[in-house]
Order: sequence, then structure tokens, then C-alpha cells
Amino acid sequence: MNAVIDLTETEGAENYELPGSQTPAEELAMEILAEQTDEFTCNSCFLVRHRSQLAREKSDLKYCSDCEG
Repeated sequence: MNAVIDLTETEGAENYELPGSQTPAEELAMEILAEQTDEFTCNSCFLVRHRSQLAREKSDLKYCSDCEG
């Protein structure tokens, strides 16, 4: 079975704007940094948190104070 992709639908979706939305004058750019030595990723909410928010650590699993509270 061969799949056929209609590129006109894709192009139309890229140009569609939601009512009330604002399009920035220039595209946003952000730098992605690796997890720092004083940070951890919560195994419940998957957010990167500062070590001061570490509430529980079991094996290699770490949980933040928001998820444990």
C-alpha cells in the first residue's frame, strides 16, 4: 500500500492563523542547555528543577517538592 501525501493541505495548515492570535514580527529563538549539575528532572512532572526542590530520591528516581507535597 502506498501512501499519498497532499502537500497543499500541509501548506494550508502552515499559513492558517487562529482568531485573536498574534504573530511575532520575528521568529523566537531560544538556546537549549543541558541539565546543570545543580538541577534534576522530576520523574513525576518531568520538569527540570533546582536541587533545592528535591523532595525524595529513590534509586535513580527523583521527585520535586511540588509533586510530593
